[in-house]
Amino acid sequence: MAAPMELYCWSGGWGLPSVDLDSLAVLTYARFTGAPLKVHKITNPWQSPSGTLPALRTSHGEVISVPHKIITHLRKEKYNADYDLSARQGADTLAFMSLLEEKLLPVLRQFMERLQLLCGEHSPENEEELEKELYQEARECLTLLSQRLGSQKFFFGDAPASLDAFVFGYLALLLQAKLPSGKLQAHLRGLQNLCAYCTHILSLYFPWDGADVPLTRQTPVGPETEEEPYRRRNQILSVLAGLAAMVGYALLSGIVSIQRATPARAPSTQSLSIAEEDEDE
Repeated sequence: MAAPMELYCWSGGWGLPSVDLDSLAVLTYARFTGAPLKVHKITNPWQSPSGTLPALRTSHGEVISVPHKIITHLRKEKYNADYDLSARQGADTLAFMSLLEEKLLPVLRQFMERLQLLCGEHSPENEEELEKELYQEARECLTLLSQRLGSQKFFFGDAPASLDAFVFGYLALLLQAKLPSGKLQAHLRGLQNLCAYCTHILSLYFPWDGADVPLTRQTPVGPETEEEPYRRRNQILSVLAGLAAMVGYALLSGIVSIQRATPARAPSTQSLSIAEEDEDE
């Protein structure tokens, strides 16, 4: 009997199953397809077989550490969330992935750079002007996503696809993390269909991972306690740990390839019984 596939990812926080963008996207994709994974949620990348997160150990012992390669492997194992997509929808997937990386990824990066202030580093002189430009583009991106989603359950209808896994990762982190400015979060919370979309995914596919925390709830932006910066830093340092791998994701042709596999479906009791364990550093 072959050994089960094992996924190593960053542990959760803020009511989310993971606080890392790449880990959250891969974990969500696996839940969409019902891939049988043993999940290790850790806070130290060196506990991963590749020294990075996320990382997948296949049933044959191979270790894969690049998010899009992990998803490609799951497709080869017949866990393909994009099986029913048309060529046009595949092209839309690439276009929206590029949009996410161009408009929302810089905001998360700036979020991480702001954390450097906790370490005593100085902010750039033109930070205010840069922030205004980044947040304006991010707001436009969120509005476009809201218009594209409309009243649908997922971006391509009633069944989730790989695009939904990545969009959920971005939106959930933007909703839950304490950003330097609350304006972007306020704009996102005003887009009710996107908030409902995130809550739906979290409650349906992660019922035991903090789904009781409503994503539409206002996160306090007041002064922090003395210990909070350090706790936050430990959580948030993981948010961009794998973002470099995402930059080339939109160029990946595999995301639009259609393979013969079982169509993605809503999670059954079996698909939601993925073994998970939290491991200390």
